[in-house]
Amino acid sequence: MSIWFHPAFIFILGSIVVPFLHGNSERLRKILKVYVLVLPSIAFASLLLLPKGTYWSFELFGHQMVLGRVDKLSLVFAYVFVMLHFIGMLFSLHTRWRWEHFAAFLYAGATLGLVFAGDFMTLYFFWELMAVSSTVIIWGGRNSRSWQAGIRFIAVHLFSGLCLLVGFIFHYYTTGSLEFVPFTESSLAFYLVLMAALVNAAVPPFSAWLSDAYPESTPTGTVFLSGFTSKSAVYVLARAFPGTELLVWMGVAMAIYGVVYAVLENDIRRLLAYHIISQVGYMVAGVGIGTELAINGLCAHAFSHIMYKALLFMGAGAVIQMAGKRKLTELGGIYKYMPLTFFLYMVGGFSISAFPLFNGFISKSMVVAAAAEDHRFAIWAMLTFASCGTFLHTGLKLPYFIFFGKDSGLRPKEPPINMLIAMGMTAFLCIFFGVCPTLLYGLLPYHVDYKPYTSSHVVGSLQMLMFTALMFFLLIKKAESKQTITLDTDWIYRKAIGLLFWVIDTKLFYLVDAVKQAFFTHIPAFLVWFGENPSAALRIAGNILILPFVGAGKEDVKKTLKYQLEGYPGLVVKPLPVGYTVIIVGFLLLAILVIYIFAK
Repeated sequence: MSIWFHPAFIFILGSIVVPFLHGNSERLRKILKVYVLVLPSIAFASLLLLPKGTYWSFELFGHQMVLGRVDKLSLVFAYVFVMLHFIGMLFSLHTRWRWEHFAAFLYAGATLGLVFAGDFMTLYFFWELMAVSSTVIIWGGRNSRSWQAGIRFIAVHLFSGLCLLVGFIFHYYTTGSLEFVPFTESSLAFYLVLMAALVNAAVPPFSAWLSDAYPESTPTGTVFLSGFTSKSAVYVLARAFPGTELLVWMGVAMAIYGVVYAVLENDIRRLLAYHIISQVGYMVAGVGIGTELAINGLCAHAFSHIMYKALLFMGAGAVIQMAGKRKLTELGGIYKYMPLTFFLYMVGGFSISAFPLFNGFISKSMVVAAAAEDHRFAIWAMLTFASCGTFLHTGLKLPYFIFFGKDSGLRPKEPPINMLIAMGMTAFLCIFFGVCPTLLYGLLPYHVDYKPYTSSHVVGSLQMLMFTALMFFLLIKKAESKQTITLDTDWIYRKAIGLLFWVIDTKLFYLVDAVKQAFFTHIPAFLVWFGENPSAALRIAGNILILPFVGAGKEDVKKTLKYQLEGYPGLVVKPLPVGYTVIIVGFLLLAILVIYIFAK
């Protein structure tokens, strides 16, 4: 079964059926609920039965395409992607918009296809399919903000895809191979593929698309978005660029950047989106460090992050759906109406903050320990600082001002049972892997000797977290959110895309009309005028051209030019040599031919 059924195509082919199962019939709705949960279960079983090796390869245009390169690195990402899809589907069972479920299946299938791709052409195909399907999920918000955010999102990711395409073409012409393997030396292909991965991983300054687009999807759609695109890009970085020094510093900057912008944010999903950027920074830094412990750490942290970030977005989504508000300044005092949502959210909050007994503790600390083991004290210190900021905002500020704080007067109920079950399952997994780290460590690419539960590590982590909590409650008045607009690098492409549409809408059509007017009216009229006396016309043109540059004799040139224009075409001048005339006529004919070709 595992050899014949590629897990990616279980989702891609299965997506075709999804739109037909939506309808007003209660029977159809029940079938849909079973279908969208059974399919990822089958895919997960397929992964469990999948032995390591190379499968589903074929020849295309004389090159070997590999759809199934299966090893521990690809499998650890594939496992968590399928788990996320199942949880996301359970969370969104009540959704009536058929295209969200359809796009989510395509999105998951494309992500799995990318993870198992053994060549650049296959990687590119699934890369672009991910971009298209995730854009549809963003448009699921079905309002002007989601539409505009989706346009900006797809523009950024088409640029990313273009970098990947041109990069692998250069790689092919340089090496003669399309095999997707680690780059061994810097080249144009190296930097182009790296650029594509950095954009999709949301590495600043290419990160604003994430915080711009993800919050505009539906509360259910954001769960899928939170796990797939940036983490699949981390997989590409880990596969192609391990040990790239530049990534160490980019990852650290990313971790701090996300925390700083989260401080300024009032929208709860934008705040969580900035913490995706921050947490992915740990993974990018792990790729750059490149040791076995660092690679294991980034894989473990990607696995854990997908789980707890999905839980955080589910908690935020449940609040938005039931309370109808999405900003901290509009929420508060709803704990007694949504206690289950609060407790489940806090599991995610403790996990992302790396509390002992939660999965973030056993994964984030591996990357930090890899920095220390590699004698990178500055990197270790900055990643530790970013971890404090994460707890401050995601673990303290956000839940306090949503569920406690000033009473907003809102009286929401708990979300539908399917949403609570999905959150409960995810919370269980966050705790389960935190308590039993060896189960996750056994999935990692390299043998793991790392032990997270040493007394020094546990005590040190708790001291740091408790001190952060103390500072928060002492300075709680200063932590209150305000109605603000935060400018990020998305401002640049927001304005650029807006300017492009304005030019197309208001100027381009006028330009085309002007060109047509010139070609069909002014140019023929000029040629008729020129043909009446070519020698005199050239003399006149020469005087017009030199007029701005003449100094003392400008008045004489003006008088001569006036005399020539008044006397044209009967003006008698010394004729041009025949050779000059032939050249001029030939040039004019060539110009007419070029204009005609471009006009067509």
